[in-house]
Amino acid sequence: MLATDGGAVNQLLGLVGMNPVDWLNSEAWSRVALIASITWRWTGYNMIIILAGLQGIPAELYEAARIDGAGRWAIFTKIVIPQLRPVILFSSITSTIGALQLFDENFILTGGGPNNATLTPVLYLYKVGFQQFDFGYASAIAWLLVAIIAVVSVVQFVIMKEKK
Repeated sequence: MLATDGGAVNQLLGLVGMNPVDWLNSEAWSRVALIASITWRWTGYNMIIILAGLQGIPAELYEAARIDGAGRWAIFTKIVIPQLRPVILFSSITSTIGALQLFDENFILTGGGPNNATLTPVLYLYKVGFQQFDFGYASAIAWLLVAIIAVVSVVQFVIMKEKK
């Protein structure tokens, strides 16, 4: 889809009169291609989880808010967001962990990209461990990544903590 010559995306761009883009060999465009593919992969997953959370909000809450005279914005900020707080927390933590552990897309698309433009911590770990055979350093990278994920997750828990 992202091939410079004959890729589906470049063919669509050609239909609207634009020049083809070198998606995977340009530093800037390889990042855009990676972001687009990750967004395509994870948006549906997160939307299903958020939809399940929305369906779990009792209809009585909406009805009571409307009877009390609440508008759409008040219902959204006072009912929907507080009720979805655990779901949003789960989605944000899993998305953050997924982003920090990103490997598949950039390994397949660019292998780290032109001039390491799409190199992620896990791809770097892979290159150090399995291409340079420095398993001690790769293990240290893995433990540092675990620590970073733990800290970021705790920060997200603190930020999303319910106010009593």
